[in-house]
Amino acid sequence: PTYINEVRKSRRTEAKTALLDLAGREERFYNTNNTYSSTPSDLGYGAVAAAFPMTVGSGYYRVNVAFTAAVGAVPGTYTITAVPISVDQIKDAQCQQFQLTNTGVQTSTPNTTACWQ
Repeated sequence: PTYINEVRKSRRTEAKTALLDLAGREERFYNTNNTYSSTPSDLGYGAVAAAFPMTVGSGYYRVNVAFTAAVGAVPGTYTITAVPISVDQIKDAQCQQFQLTNTGVQTSTPNTTACWQ
């Protein structure tokens, strides 16, 4: 059981890395276009990922971007979510889902402290 837990923990790193990479790409896109994107091709992923959600890393997680366009003086936002899709990673009860927002807030379900360390 300890070995399996360590393997699951290492796979979480793929999810967190994907979220951080995607957030960086969103910020670069925003700096150029004054808006965020919900299209992977706009963020440099090409034809491999035609739309969100997309599978990342070794296929253990699927990432989605929830995008809100700017309205008047209210700026646009995004929330990036990673959800496990492999049978084994779904059994990772400690960290089921990761989220990252345009403000840099990192959360996870059910345990934010343990999952983002």
